[in-house]
Formats: sequence, C-alpha cells, structure tokens
Amino acid sequence: MRAADRLTFTAFAAMAFALLCAPWVFTSGFALSVLSQMGYAIIICLSYNLLFGQGGMLSFGHAVYSGLGAFAAVHAIQWATQGGWQIPLVFMPLVGGMAGMLCAAVLGFINTRRAGTTFAMITLGIGELVAAIALMFPRVFGGEGGISINRVYGTAWMGLSFGPAIQVYYLIAVWCMLCAIAMYGFSRTPLGLMLNAVRDNPMRAGFVGYNPRRVRHLAFVVAGFFAGIGGALMAIHLEIVTGADSLGMARSGATLLFTFMGGAGFFFGPVIGAVLMVCSTVLLSHLTPAWLLYLGLGFVLMVMFAPGGIAGLLHDAVRAWQTGRARVNGAQWALRTAGVLLVAVGGSALVEMLYHLQMDSDFDPTLQFLRVTLDVKNTAHWVLASIAWLGGVGVLVLARSRGRARTGRAP
Repeated sequence: MRAADRLTFTAFAAMAFALLCAPWVFTSGFALSVLSQMGYAIIICLSYNLLFGQGGMLSFGHAVYSGLGAFAAVHAIQWATQGGWQIPLVFMPLVGGMAGMLCAAVLGFINTRRAGTTFAMITLGIGELVAAIALMFPRVFGGEGGISINRVYGTAWMGLSFGPAIQVYYLIAVWCMLCAIAMYGFSRTPLGLMLNAVRDNPMRAGFVGYNPRRVRHLAFVVAGFFAGIGGALMAIHLEIVTGADSLGMARSGATLLFTFMGGAGFFFGPVIGAVLMVCSTVLLSHLTPAWLLYLGLGFVLMVMFAPGGIAGLLHDAVRAWQTGRARVNGAQWALRTAGVLLVAVGGSALVEMLYHLQMDSDFDPTLQFLRVTLDVKNTAHWVLASIAWLGGVGVLVLARSRGRARTGRAP
C-alpha cells in the first residue's frame, strides 16, 4: 500500500472513529444536535467541493440542490405518514438524492454551458430564481413558515423508530461515512480525474477527445445527488424545512465560504470546513454578537495568507516536521505563534469592548472576556488591549523579517 493510500485509510478510520465515539464524549441533547448538524454539513460541503475543488466551478447556488432534496424528503415522509408508499426513514435520503440529481441534471445543463465567471453568475441567478419561486408556491414549499413533519411513522425498522435523537445521529453518521467514501471513490474514477483535467486545461481535454461541458455537467449531476442526500438528512433531523433558509443565497454562501476555509484543494478540507461552519453558526454566535465580524476577518486573512485553507496549513506543518524544517526553524515558528496569539487576544478584546460599549454599556459597563472582567469605561483596559494587539503585530513583523533574512531575501 502506498503512503498516500495509507494516509487516506487512516483519515477515513479517524473520521469513522470520531463519528462513532462523539456522542459518548458529548452527551447532552444540545451537543447531539450539533453533532448531527455537522454530519449532514460534511456531506453538503464535500458535494460542493466536487464542483469547486475538483472541477474549478465556483457555484453560488449549491443550496438549491440540498434544499430541493430536503423538500422532496419532506413530501415523501408526509405521503408515508398519510398511508402512502411506506419508504423506511433510513432510505429517505435516497429520495432527496434523486431529487437533487434530477434538478442538477436539468439546471446543470444550463449552468455548465459556460465556465469561469459566467458559470458563477448563472448559478447565482438560478439560485435566487429558485428561492423566489419557492415563495410563489406555498402548497409545495410551505411559504414563509415552511413544512414540518414527524419523522416517526409506520412500523419500526429493525427495532429503530428514529424518535430518539441518538438514533437520528447515527443514521446521519452512517450516511455521512457512506457518502464520503463514495465521493472519494468518484474522485478516483476516470470521470473524476478528467474533471481535474478540465479544471486545469479544458482546451487540452477537448483535444484528447473529451467534451469539457459534458464532463462538467456529469460532475454537476453527481454533486447534486450528494447535496440532495445532505438536504434530506437535514430535514429528518430538524423536522422542518423552509424555503428562505434552505434555498437562499445565505446557505449557498456559507457552503462556499467554509469549504474554502477548510481547504478546497484537499479531499478532507471540506470536512474541517463543515465542522467549523456548525461551530461558528451555532456555538460562536451564542458566545459573542460579533461572530460575523470574526468570520469575515478570518475569511479575508485565510484568502490573503493561507489560500490552502486549514487543511493546507496542516499539510504544510506535517511536511515541515517530516523534512526537519520545523525543528530547524522552531524559534521562528514559536515567534509567529506568539504573535498570532497576541493579535487574536488583543484584537478580540478591542472588538468585544467596542460592541459592549455600543450595545450594553448603559446597563453594565463590564463584560467577561476569557474569564477576565473588562470595563469599557476604564481607559487602562483599552490601553492594555491595544498594547497586546500592537505587540502581536510587531512580533509578526519581526518574525517575517527574520524569515526573509534566513532565506537571503531583503526584508
């Protein structure tokens, strides 16, 4: 077995172990809900990376396929509840997948006729068009209130009713692993490899006999299928689907943003991005009102200094350790880490104090930040936070100058 194959097998084994053991570590109902959201978010982000990372297709409407898959699953569950075809809940994600694949086949025929910026603009327009149409057909999409369901229907499947949250979590976890393995397998098929070739040089792919538009279209259909599965699992977990939340630009943008931040150039990068997405939207939003500011700053800094995403940073760190550069440049790495921590702590303190000054200072001038009480009306606290931030910037500048001097470049 090659080293790359061993690494991939280890990564899948670690992912399966994490999915299996996570509910035994995080036992609360809230934690179980967060873990379930991570499961279907991983599927959706991985499906998006089939387009963005492997095919170079910047789509702004990927939520259309996950959202339509969710609505298809909701209607199938309602039909089963009313005495229709009794599809077991465990197979309902396939209904969402087929719906997402069908819609991707139709809409993708239009989207993939062009590439690059034109493709991105077409997906944006079609995504907003579908989101607007959803409000015009309330009997199908439920209007602004959406459609709610009861996932417990019919007879239990192998003794599982899927009423308890733990059963739903493991249903999502199993589908997450199956979809991840299937998408990795697709990336190693001739179609998946040709998709990479079309991304890098569509003209050369055409010269050797492949139609770049046909390759993009087939990849679009495959991505729509897996996105529909993720959307169906979302509907099963939440038991409600709304058009504004499931089909809108905000969800498509979040998928794009966190797939990039996780690392679109690596297969497991979107897995990291999906976990980060749920942690940001569910956990960070409860900790601070400035979470969107942190998210925007993080994305800008990632684009500027780490375009490979978090997975790229981890890959570079592992390579540096394997080649010995980490041990040789250990002092410089420590200096950079200290600078980043100082900038993060000082900058976060300033942001939290500014938000508190604008929103709550009339009621209580103090706030808790990293178990330290800060007073927005105390000048010393503003000065200390500013010193920490400026000191971190100075440390980073010093580390950069030393790094350039070591490689023989002028600072």
